[in-house]
Amino acid sequence: MKVLKEIIKDHIEYRKQIFKLAKSDLAKTYRGSALGWSWAIIKPVVTIFVYWFAFEIGLRAGKDVNGFPFFLWLIAGVVPWFYMGDMITGGTNCIRRYSYLVTKMKFPVSTIPTFVSLSNLTVNLILLAIVILIFALFGFAPDIYMLQLPFYILLSFIFFTLWALFSSFIGAISKDFVNLVKSFITAIFWLSGILWNAETVAIPWLKKLLMLNPVTFLVNGFRNCFINKIWFWEQPKRLMYFVIITFILFLLALWSYKKLRKDIADVL
Repeated sequence: MKVLKEIIKDHIEYRKQIFKLAKSDLAKTYRGSALGWSWAIIKPVVTIFVYWFAFEIGLRAGKDVNGFPFFLWLIAGVVPWFYMGDMITGGTNCIRRYSYLVTKMKFPVSTIPTFVSLSNLTVNLILLAIVILIFALFGFAPDIYMLQLPFYILLSFIFFTLWALFSSFIGAISKDFVNLVKSFITAIFWLSGILWNAETVAIPWLKKLLMLNPVTFLVNGFRNCFINKIWFWEQPKRLMYFVIITFILFLLALWSYKKLRKDIADVL
């Protein structure tokens, strides 16, 4: 409880700095390029086009899902993944990236994962707004199920901010851990049902195992808003599993902060 109070206190006292640094992190990401902020849109668009072309044109595997074109099903899951993928790798490396805040000034290190997460989330919110617009252009206007979209955005933000708080301290101590996470990001992407429908897995035990994956839960959650038209309370077990895993990650984040925060400055 003492560690939790310390983290909460730091976030309250430095709340203005957190938002300023989140804005600065955004500017830093796209600074120095001629197209600037346009890369926040260009890179995801190119990635989505490659996936769409490979599955629908190349493999001819892109079939309509619940009456929605494959392209819409694809962007409903891939766009939220951009935030998740950035946080899995970028969150792990965020304290190393902002080591000067730890070594050259008195700044609460627990807030670094938070403003990095806010920075990445801002870009993703813009992309999600574009997704809603694309659905509308295809003739699928926002409906009542879209009201739960903020709920899944919040769950995603909480989970991956906690992940960053846990992993960034270990990543600051061990560069091998950072490399390990980077090496697993591709496996997480392909095994989480982002480019294929995890709901269609025929093996019951494997399907249950897949649904324990927080990334799968969140991706399916976003698709429930756009495609499947399912409320989050209609799948209580999946939500319960996600909450349990998030709570475990919360405890790991507190442990990581408590054990390693005093050694960070010396290591960096």
